[in-house]
Amino acid sequence: MTSDEILVQEVQALAARLSEARLSVEQRFVGQHDVVEQVLAAILAGGHALLVGQPGLGKTMLVDTLATVMGLDSQRIQFTPDLMPADILGSEVLDALPDGSRAFRFIEGPVFTQLLMADEINRASPRTQSALLQAMQEREVTVSGQHRPLGRPFHVLATQNPIEQEGTYPLPEAQLDRFLLQIDVDYPDRDTERDILLATTGLLEGAPHAAFAADDLIAAQRLIRQMPVGETVVEAILDLVRACRPSAPEAPAFIRDALIWGPGPRAAQALMLVTRARAVLNGRYAPTLDDVAAMAAPVLRHRMALSFAARAQGQGIDALVNRLLDDRIGGRRAA
Repeated sequence: MTSDEILVQEVQALAARLSEARLSVEQRFVGQHDVVEQVLAAILAGGHALLVGQPGLGKTMLVDTLATVMGLDSQRIQFTPDLMPADILGSEVLDALPDGSRAFRFIEGPVFTQLLMADEINRASPRTQSALLQAMQEREVTVSGQHRPLGRPFHVLATQNPIEQEGTYPLPEAQLDRFLLQIDVDYPDRDTERDILLATTGLLEGAPHAAFAADDLIAAQRLIRQMPVGETVVEAILDLVRACRPSAPEAPAFIRDALIWGPGPRAAQALMLVTRARAVLNGRYAPTLDDVAAMAAPVLRHRMALSFAARAQGQGIDALVNRLLDDRIGGRRAA
């Protein structure tokens, strides 16, 4: 059996397990198929995700369900204005030993886990938010000059309330860029809300079950990176990301007029990974232009900033991305 045939078999087996995981998640998080797909894609790609939406839309429940389904140890941090960096990372305490001497002992904070749920992350001050920067990028933290590795795998799934609400702080651009995806969670439509009522207000409520273990997820993440990506998809990713930079020669006029800064190479890396993950989630062995189009907004929306004039005109990031998709890869998809 050739290496390509082995890869196809492994991808096929992973797709079957992911289908089981997705069904288990959607027993509790009803009707939000795109949101579940995007969160699973972020985890498969080995990254972090920021879930943005109004309170009461099930963001916290989704993260809690994912921890069970993916078989990961999890911790939760409720972000508040008085939360301190040590409440996340941990701290050293001075212990008195039996012989009368004293020594420092490190007490691990909740960041030492496999799936960290950062609930309402934008309610803490920027100083506390920045405590996660090193952890999210390097999978380790430095406390009292000592480098301490985190769990494997390590993922941060953060929830954020809209910035217009009272008691919230905008996330720093450097931290936003550490999130592989920004996933917008909207209100459900009427039929979906009816299904939610019927599924969650009775005596019996669907309970999620584990479809993966930590080692299985690490193997799946490694497999995602082995998947082939066609030259057409690679060029579409490059065209799209580079066109979102207002200073780049590839940027169309409407992007130069609307944005003050755009995504860096990390956005292209993210889009390459999550298109592979979405392909597997949909039972395919290689990503297509449809995968690029589906994942473009979640990858790009938090890595671009509108100019004052664009905000005054009521323009939105997602609308710009959709226009750019039509402009740059719409014809290729039709072909």
